[in-house]
Amino acid sequence: MLVKTYGSAVLGITATKVTIETEISRGGKFYLVGLPDNAVKESQQRMEAALRTNGFRVPGKRIVVNMAPADIRKEGAAYDLPLAISVLAASDQIRVGEEMLEQYMIMGELSLDGSLRPIRGVLPIALNAKDEGFKGLILPAENSKEAAVVDGLDVYGVSNIIELVDFFEGRSDLKPVEVDFQNEFYVKVEETQLDFSDVKGQENVKRALEVAAAGGHNILMIGAPGSGKTMLARRMPSILPPISLDEALETTKIHSVVGNVSSDMSLMTSRPFRSPHHTISDVALVGGGTYPQPGEISLAHNGILFLDELPEFKRTVLEVMRQPLEDRVINISRAKFSVQYPASFMLVSAMNPCPCGYYNHPEKECVCSIGSIKNYLNKISGPLLDRVDIQIEVIPVPFKDLAKVRPSESSVDIRKRVTKAREIQQNRFKDYEGVYSNSQMNSKMMQKFCTVDDAGMALLKSAIERMGLSARAYDRILKVSRSIADLEGVDVIKTYHLAEAIQYRSLDKDSWGVK
Repeated sequence: MLVKTYGSAVLGITATKVTIETEISRGGKFYLVGLPDNAVKESQQRMEAALRTNGFRVPGKRIVVNMAPADIRKEGAAYDLPLAISVLAASDQIRVGEEMLEQYMIMGELSLDGSLRPIRGVLPIALNAKDEGFKGLILPAENSKEAAVVDGLDVYGVSNIIELVDFFEGRSDLKPVEVDFQNEFYVKVEETQLDFSDVKGQENVKRALEVAAAGGHNILMIGAPGSGKTMLARRMPSILPPISLDEALETTKIHSVVGNVSSDMSLMTSRPFRSPHHTISDVALVGGGTYPQPGEISLAHNGILFLDELPEFKRTVLEVMRQPLEDRVINISRAKFSVQYPASFMLVSAMNPCPCGYYNHPEKECVCSIGSIKNYLNKISGPLLDRVDIQIEVIPVPFKDLAKVRPSESSVDIRKRVTKAREIQQNRFKDYEGVYSNSQMNSKMMQKFCTVDDAGMALLKSAIERMGLSARAYDRILKVSRSIADLEGVDVIKTYHLAEAIQYRSLDKDSWGVK
């Protein structure tokens, strides 16, 4: 007898329908074909133990299971449940019609006692089930809330295989999982544990961070140890605008693939903040591996990637970020396939000015030689530095400012201005697909939205000649000045907007006096 059940294979952050065809005939072997990996092949043992534990059996006959399409690699243990149901139906141990099985996509990992373990990639699977026209999706109960955000698809969470057998045979009536989407996603918590009101002094740096947040610009903070670089960076998420529904869906898909979505959460309602250690490998940062997985730059999509002690990262690790910083996607190619992960993130980085950390310090003396300082700064290549829109020096706060009792401006107040500036940009770029902030503008958009008068052009020319800036740095200055104007709520970029944007390039190597 031939029986078909349906699952899904996740490749990148998208999923493809998989048809599991099971045929039982005379013989005594179990054949599993269709490009399964080792975890899928091992499903035979898990399935046999789970069925025996719950009063079923794997018939001692020739069983052939084909997972189509056969040219797509099937990975992981999530096919245990559809395989088990197909074997039970093909051996007439359960009575379920073909028309019933055609209505549902089934995925889940079996324990030896028949209970179900959570799986990865649930949101892409749910979207695939809807696109393929399935009535419902049957998953482990722990994954059901995540899948239930997909509108127009009934999602059923089951705890063990017996619940699913009873449902197919009509002995029980599973109810679709419902998510209170309005309350869960649209109710935002504005107060966070980390707030800019805790930061004493550093008004110029907080202003630079506000401009960066307003336009989605990359920023580099350079200063002595203890000057507050890490403290400021970790408060950056508190001033970013609220995540939109489309951004939340795309971000959740990426984290779902790597299993970062908890069972009590349906969508990620806050922007991600990723802070990898400087010993990270290039594959872990950008993604890849034998079976490609998203890296830190993709897990930071629509959020922040914070790289502390930037020169301590391996040169190869930093250089592989150059293309994603420009294109906002990362392409990972293998011999037989390639995947693409989104990587639209804000790069927030911090570094010391020299090996000892006290070059240009107002009080402490630097003990480094000019050569060692040059070598230290050269760890950050010019092309990578060009892709950082804002470079700001962080000076240690004097004791008199640290002792002040009066708190600084709160993150809530800064966030209001940032959100207003982002709304201006959303309206500006509403006719441009995939463009949401000033940092994403291309040359044609800049010609349209970043017009500068003669006085401004003279200032730009003088700055570029004096500081030795590249053409890419020129573009960055225009984009940053556009964001400064948006924070002020004006349409025209004025000379003082450009002047402020130019000062945020003051940390280019040629301006540091170390050549």
